[in-house]
Amino acid sequence: MTPDEPVLPRIRPEIAALPPYRQGRPADPNGFKLSSNENPFDPLPAVLEATRAATEFNRYPDATAARLREALGERYGVEPDGVLIGAGSVALLQAFIQAAATVGDEVVYSWRSFEAYPGLVLIAGASGVQVPNLPDGRHDLDAMAAAVTERTRVVLLCTPNNPTGPIITSAEFAAFVEKVPGDVLILLDEAYAEFVRDPDAVDGLGERVFEAHPNVVVLRTFSKAYGLAALRVGYAIGHPRVLDAARSTVTPLSVTAQSVAAAVASLAHQAEIDARVDELVARRDRLAAGLREMGWPVPDAQGNFVWLPSDDSQAVASAFDAAGIIVRPFPEGVRISIGEHESVEKVLGIARSVVPSVPSGSGGPADSVER
Repeated sequence: MTPDEPVLPRIRPEIAALPPYRQGRPADPNGFKLSSNENPFDPLPAVLEATRAATEFNRYPDATAARLREALGERYGVEPDGVLIGAGSVALLQAFIQAAATVGDEVVYSWRSFEAYPGLVLIAGASGVQVPNLPDGRHDLDAMAAAVTERTRVVLLCTPNNPTGPIITSAEFAAFVEKVPGDVLILLDEAYAEFVRDPDAVDGLGERVFEAHPNVVVLRTFSKAYGLAALRVGYAIGHPRVLDAARSTVTPLSVTAQSVAAAVASLAHQAEIDARVDELVARRDRLAAGLREMGWPVPDAQGNFVWLPSDDSQAVASAFDAAGIIVRPFPEGVRISIGEHESVEKVLGIARSVVPSVPSGSGGPADSVER
């Protein structure tokens, strides 16, 4: 340090080394941003109206988001105390991990999965135990169960798995949860549940898994299917005493009155939301089928995105970038969100030009059974 350099506060070395969350950059006006799993539809008119009516900016919002908890409780048949609202499901993930795990504890999760998981675990001071995905992009639940030790405090399950796309089946989840001690918190991250069309998929809320297993909490969000990503509102449903722990660690007053108003209005217009989701699912299935026909081993796609396994993901992403399409590269492949109708054929055209980048045995239809 030179005499002119200021003395700065000491930062935990692991935090200093932690890369910040990398958001997908905007596309050019004539391009498509397909890197952030956003909903391409504009907000519903009724949602805009409800948001504009929430004008008491000089007042703090209801810290409990009671209106939204009551609406969700009525929809899913639970008491409001069995619902917790947060600034997106990622904020709730952080709150639960911080409530359950600290230095010396372990958090088990599949990898590759949601990119925020490692950072959330590290911030809590715990150690992450990454269990590799199966070749077809699914969670290896047997290996995850075997990775649970006396130090395990939390298990993260992402279904459909982001970024690879496959789901956890109901039978697989039932078998897994029986292998995990009841004092280990299982967070069932269902951020993309509305896009699932596999009848065998676990449905944490529909099956009410939190009743038979109080150590299970189901998390969902309004960011994806409901198109409220900018408003940051998600929810967790589970045993009230388990939720109480996260109520103590979640950032107070982080969900705005406007977010609550938009979410409540969205629930009141579910049919319109469902129609939009159906259209996105149709685009997803059309895109996945076209990619497979040209040789891409796309795993089972059940979210609002598809996964292109590749040993040279940066080159693949660059090819899309050059054509005005922003995608999300990872070391193991490229994730492409389902966007505007016009983007589907353009994605297929670019993907055709980089098919040779596909690795052998990377988990497509030839390597797995589509469910």
